[in-house]
Amino acid sequence: MFAGMPQYARVLVDDSGGNSFDYELPARPGSVPLVVGSRVRVPMRTRTALGTIIEIRDTTEAQGVKLISEVVSAEPLLNPRLIELGAWIADYYCCSLEAALRSILPQVIRKAGVTHKTQLYARLLTTPDQEALGALAKKAPIQAGILMYLKAAGQPVPVTELTEKCDATHQAVQALVKKGLIASESTRVERDPFQNETFLHAGRLELNAEQSQIFERVLRAIEQPPEQGAPKPLLLHGVTGSGKTEIYLQAIQAVLERGQSAIMLVPEIALTPQTVERFKSRFAATQQEVAVLHSHLSEGERHDEWHKIRDGRARIVIGARSAVFAPCRNLGLIVVDEEHENSYKQEETPRYHGRDVAVLRARMERCAILLGSATPSLESYHNAIHGKYEMLKLTGRVDDKKMPYIRIVDMRMEAAKKSSILSEKLITAIHARLAKKEQTILFLNRRGFSTSLICPACGYVCECPNCSVALTFHRAQNRIICHICGHTAVAPSKCPECRDPNIRYSGTGTEKVEDLVAKLFPKAVVKRMDADAMTRRDSYKEALGAFRTGKIDILVGTQMIAKGLHFPNVTLVGIINADMGLHLPDFRAGERTFQLLTQVAGRAGRGDVEGEVFVQSFTPFHPAIQFARHHDFEGFWEEEILHRRQFDYPPFTHLLLIAIRSPHQARAEFSAQTLARRLKEALPEGTTLNDPAPAPLEKSHGNYRFQLMLRTRNILRLTRALKDVLDKLTFPSDVIVTVDVDAYQLL
Repeated sequence: MFAGMPQYARVLVDDSGGNSFDYELPARPGSVPLVVGSRVRVPMRTRTALGTIIEIRDTTEAQGVKLISEVVSAEPLLNPRLIELGAWIADYYCCSLEAALRSILPQVIRKAGVTHKTQLYARLLTTPDQEALGALAKKAPIQAGILMYLKAAGQPVPVTELTEKCDATHQAVQALVKKGLIASESTRVERDPFQNETFLHAGRLELNAEQSQIFERVLRAIEQPPEQGAPKPLLLHGVTGSGKTEIYLQAIQAVLERGQSAIMLVPEIALTPQTVERFKSRFAATQQEVAVLHSHLSEGERHDEWHKIRDGRARIVIGARSAVFAPCRNLGLIVVDEEHENSYKQEETPRYHGRDVAVLRARMERCAILLGSATPSLESYHNAIHGKYEMLKLTGRVDDKKMPYIRIVDMRMEAAKKSSILSEKLITAIHARLAKKEQTILFLNRRGFSTSLICPACGYVCECPNCSVALTFHRAQNRIICHICGHTAVAPSKCPECRDPNIRYSGTGTEKVEDLVAKLFPKAVVKRMDADAMTRRDSYKEALGAFRTGKIDILVGTQMIAKGLHFPNVTLVGIINADMGLHLPDFRAGERTFQLLTQVAGRAGRGDVEGEVFVQSFTPFHPAIQFARHHDFEGFWEEEILHRRQFDYPPFTHLLLIAIRSPHQARAEFSAQTLARRLKEALPEGTTLNDPAPAPLEKSHGNYRFQLMLRTRNILRLTRALKDVLDKLTFPSDVIVTVDVDAYQLL
């Protein structure tokens, strides 16, 4: 490259459908050079647009190349490995590179003009003596009060605090600045989501023999030299309460001691406060910064947490699936807790799976990765059985605590006694636990009061006008709500069809359970945790804190209370309608039910008192329920894997789901049939294509939905062929086609 010759950048333009264009790099003598990952503003016909440099080149074949308009961030916001990870996501999950990088780089970071927060502080320049203060107090008592407050503080104080505490105005502060008595300075401050909380140091716990053996194996993976390649992923299969979290903590401590950073992924935002508390308490003594990334942060908090990680000031990152993209320096370990959880799968473009992306990022970074679960996904367990992952097992609870005793209640028998929600056995058990000052969790994975409104006279059911589902009655709001699209209406007092006043509420949700429990146990403190009750930002944290300190006797909730939570005083768990998810048209229905029952049951008996679990079911002899009853994962695995092999479902194949939707049913169906015909001509050998069919949830958000299901053993060959077909096909403007690779949601 000769001096003075231009250089060019390939820029991926935001919101352009994945298009990239060549631009000439501006001459910037003495400035930080532009590199891959730098953010720039570029001319686009009649406007300018933000974009990311994805390649620097000496030549270009493009004609009429324009100059980059503005450098937004010369320092790269995306390092080459994250761009490489984005390219893999685009290739594997059949989406554009722009969509992939949009997930990796948060919107608040992509936006130009968002800056760090600053706050105005005041500090004393000279300490006035008592005589000077007295003279000032006679002329300007408020100014004298400000000086006395600053003198007592002994350090700079925010001007907002001064004006509030001293009942002063900004003019009074500025008057003191003009007199040369104080200085006001703008200082950068962190927007910390945990700034008002104090974390007491908690020391490391002694590992038992089984934990120590596993920790040593994790340590060897952490210490493996990069030149030997990436360590094999480790799958930690440990029963509930076996001490997996302590292994995570000690492994991360080892990573920090090596000067590296770590990412800890948790599946639910509800788990984040408890996880953060445990980590902050453990690392409080070392003043090690712990950053948090999840969707409940404000824009400013997310901005500052992200920069804290990128700058290397925070070397521990905790968060939900998007935290897998944290811009960590010198990554040494990724932990994926509850790796089997469906919530790691994103249900909008790009439809990536956080666990699988974590495995690939660990391979790219050549760092260790630890996947933990009491009920591993069949895909991960299959990988461990066949040597792709290494299996580690914790077979017993810490301190030899017993696994909870699980009782199956046949609700077909209870229905005759008219105790259709809580069985007599469960009610008796709750009374016994309340008498002993012990706590109870009641689990039902359905929100609302009643799941439908039915007219007994004409059979009318209140259905959503936009979706093919019944509306759920929420009594607190006196409204009927669609849990798919959010449509809401006032609950009718008469049948809208025949005007009969005896319209009935059918089915049970958490709101009804809470109401019933409050009536049955009037002296108990009852709290509900679901998406309706946890509307405020700190609702999760407050509810879990109150439960931990014993202020709540009975906690009623959905799956947000089903996993990862550790409450030693919980000795009873009741699972209502345990077979609710068993009969969905989904090959994973049995696996999900087994996992959910095992995880919920695992919340009991984590203290000194043995736990007890009541599982209420109308199909009590289903294998998923019986294997969960005996805490028998291997037994469930052996039975379930036979069905998967027989029908060629994952983990033996990759499953890809194409959804075609439109407000017009005929157009959606015709488009699905057209796409199916083209695919049959172009698909690689070894691909199974099902005929187009209406989705189980045929209508959603006002759109009719059709599906194509494909299965293959070579997913990259399939996605590349599919991209080629989709690029050549033109669909009507109101027909939307989405591709979901390794689909988890088949409805």
